[in-house]
Amino acid sequence: MKVMEKAPAKINLSLDVLYKREDGFHEVEMVMTMVDLADRLEMQELSRDTIIISSQAGYIPLDEKNLAFQAARLIKDRYHVRKGVYIHLDKKIPVAAGLAGGSSDAAAALRGLNRLWNLNIPLEELKALGAELGSDVPFCIQGGTALATGRGEKLTPITSPPQCWVVLAKPPLNVSTADVYGRLKASEIRRHPDTKSVIEAIGTQDFNRLCGSLGNVLEDVTLQLYPEVRQLKECMQRMGAEGVLMSGSGPTVFGLVAKETKAEKLYNGLRGFCKDVYAVRLLT
Repeated sequence: MKVMEKAPAKINLSLDVLYKREDGFHEVEMVMTMVDLADRLEMQELSRDTIIISSQAGYIPLDEKNLAFQAARLIKDRYHVRKGVYIHLDKKIPVAAGLAGGSSDAAAALRGLNRLWNLNIPLEELKALGAELGSDVPFCIQGGTALATGRGEKLTPITSPPQCWVVLAKPPLNVSTADVYGRLKASEIRRHPDTKSVIEAIGTQDFNRLCGSLGNVLEDVTLQLYPEVRQLKECMQRMGAEGVLMSGSGPTVFGLVAKETKAEKLYNGLRGFCKDVYAVRLLT
């Protein structure tokens, strides 16, 4: 038996950090949604008690450092599964890009293995399991659009944003999320994103208000460390994207565009700036 799972990328429409917690994590308030750029996982049961991962991408680890591998090991250990699994990972989402590619792979592995082994794990229990692997994993398990609080694992589903095109561009550099959060001084943040306005704009399907409300406090850190990200953001704005923001800790920048013709123009223009450029739709 084989099981297939799609692992979509996420973007942050709002990312705020409220304070640093005593446990070392940051208390966040984020609005996240998914886009139609996705990895795909194919899982097949093995009689031998082992985990094997393969991929066409030569730049990702295929051992314990891989989040999908960690997800498989966690679900096997927690539910005493004595069978093995072969996972093929068709990688499309850029790594270390602020798009939660690894977290989405882990979420897809948990969902898929839940089906493959008929474990019947309820959604909330599956999300709690995912939270042990990373703060973005519960959202990637749930999908859709949500307000995320806590360290990102507390989710309140909200309606989908107004349908539009999303142009994603990742400059040729990798950014460490831990490094960006480590450099962020939460007590010194002067301007916080208007998360309430983002949620209200989504609720009324007001595309222009949504574009004007986008915000990410991590931009100040990443844009200072990597001037290329600032240049990319300014380039998207000059080319006419209605809303432009860095996703997560970066370095991927996305532009929200209402019309397909403008999305094509943006896509073609940015191809000269960086290799990893995608024009996709929101997953609604």
